[in-house]
Amino acid sequence: MPSIGPRCHELRIQDETRTWRIVYRIDRDAIVILEVFAKTSQSTPKPTIELCKQRLRRYEEASKGKL
Repeated sequence: MPSIGPRCHELRIQDETRTWRIVYRIDRDAIVILEVFAKTSQSTPKPTIELCKQRLRRYEEASKGKL
């Protein structure tokens, strides 16, 4: 999902009653789960995108020098 950041992706999982989305990023040494939510619309809601960006920034700040 380039709208969130590089190496970010979305996985969609269908269960019996709804579709779930997992937004994640693949790093050299980790898979960072940014958000898990039930799909209710075709596009990802803006507040969810902003939350993922915020979490990604915090992750990058916490892992500076470790990547």
